Amino acid sequence: MSTPPSPQLVLLSPKGPLYRKRGGIFGKGLRYMPQTFPTLVSMIPEDVPLEVTCIDEGIQEVDAHSLQADLVGMTVITGTSTRAYELADILRTRGIPVVLGGPHVTLVPEEAAQHADAVLTGLADVSWPQLLRDWRDGTLQKVYHQPPPYDLDPPFPDRSVLPKRKYITDAVFEATRGCRHSCEFCVSPSAWGRKLWKKPVEHVVEDIRRHGGKRAIFVDLNLISDRQYALDLFQALTPLKVQWYGLSTTRLTKDEELLSVFSKSGCKGLLVGFESIDHSSLKPMNKTFNRPEEYAKDIEILHQYGIAVQGCFVFGNDGETLDVFERTARFAVEAGVDLPRFAISTPFPGTPLFARLKKEGRILHENWSWYDAQHCVFQPKGMTPQELEAGTELAWKTAYKWSSSYKRMKKSPAPWYVGLITNLTYRMYANNLHKFYTCDWGLAR
Repeated sequence: MSTPPSPQLVLLSPKGPLYRKRGGIFGKGLRYMPQTFPTLVSMIPEDVPLEVTCIDEGIQEVDAHSLQADLVGMTVITGTSTRAYELADILRTRGIPVVLGGPHVTLVPEEAAQHADAVLTGLADVSWPQLLRDWRDGTLQKVYHQPPPYDLDPPFPDRSVLPKRKYITDAVFEATRGCRHSCEFCVSPSAWGRKLWKKPVEHVVEDIRRHGGKRAIFVDLNLISDRQYALDLFQALTPLKVQWYGLSTTRLTKDEELLSVFSKSGCKGLLVGFESIDHSSLKPMNKTFNRPEEYAKDIEILHQYGIAVQGCFVFGNDGETLDVFERTARFAVEAGVDLPRFAISTPFPGTPLFARLKKEGRILHENWSWYDAQHCVFQPKGMTPQELEAGTELAWKTAYKWSSSYKRMKKSPAPWYVGLITNLTYRMYANNLHKFYTCDWGLAR
């Protein structure tokens, strides 16, 4: 007698219009393999046999009317929740049970539950395997919540579940989750608290060694949240002789020992949230450890250690005037920010920023598909929503003019060909944003 086929589990990552494969703005050069699905697949219990398919709408189209599955799980952020609910409603109408998880679901579980057979809130290292066992046994619950404390020591991610060729790299790793800061706009402390979970150092190093590549991207929110852990991790990583990239804060530039360890272990680039070049904007964010008068020196120090800087700036803060866009872009050029990035302040639900703007009557709408950090969804104080969107687009175009890119690249420690490719990629992004401000779901235009 032949063995019956295993049930089909489909894991789906929905995307908003800006990032979807068909008509979206992100090309392969701006997309690396996400960690969520490789991690979730690795945590499927051995006693729950499943045939798994992973679909990332950033690289693949999906038709919910014809998708075949016995169970569908989706990971949801605010900007993709509208699309997730649309897909979930179609699938459930067809009799396919749907599970929703991710940051947005954790922040607004009651809303998400209207579109799901079960929701996962919090982190899922324990609750995800339990959910699958319950589904197998016909006892699926409506809500699965995994509160701390618990140890973060999952199996090694299974990166084979997504097509490597569709991404710029699959060498994506995670050492920690969470952050100990409490920035007003940040989803992390609202969803998971000011808690930092750390994988064992030897686990992270072994994951990188097994992968075998010579480059690595860390997706941790802040690699220096725990200084001693960072020292231990990157000292242990040094013998592997990989080049790695990650996220940090400006505090790193004040720590010579940690900087030295980062450099010797192969750090070649860091994303740093400068947020604003004005002190008055940083205080409401709870990011007063950033000092704008020291930014240029911070960048210079990182360059001296061979570390390129992807600098992030946010517009729409109270007190800003229309000159902030060009001032910020020109600062990024003059200071030699290798890759400047500009975003519109976005009050994600559940954050203190959302609560404050809601109380002040300044939330314009709650159509989550526009909550993508490039559209204005609230009433700014010093300008109109239209001016905020136009100014952000201006900042992108100013920073990525040919002359601006050349001036920044001259100061960069990155090889010239790396700088050229990355600048061309972001130049494409900058010069195509207007297409998404003028489509029928845009607000300000």
